[in-house]
Amino acid sequence: MEIASIHPQKFVEALDQRTLKDSIIIDVREPHEWDYYHLDEAKLIPMGQIPHRLGELPEDQDIYLVCAHGVRSYRVAEYLQENGIERVINVDGGMAAVGMLRGFQYD
Repeated sequence: MEIASIHPQKFVEALDQRTLKDSIIIDVREPHEWDYYHLDEAKLIPMGQIPHRLGELPEDQDIYLVCAHGVRSYRVAEYLQENGIERVINVDGGMAAVGMLRGFQYD
């Protein structure tokens, strides 16, 4: 099964233009990573909590997944698809790429 992805530049542009209103953004990093830098539009659900919190995820909206570099979020995207949540999009490069585009030195 193919995992959809979005280039970080397109993701940031969509955020800035507010074209993701009908979507949800899930940050799968850990709380200390979230505290360091996060998107106000995102909701924090650490990767390890995803299986217990599937009920919080909509099946009728696009779900953008973000982590530090795009690896954990990709794994979560695979897991969600395997569990019947189809509309998942991985943000390539994660918060490191998003932060760089917004002038924030992440790493």
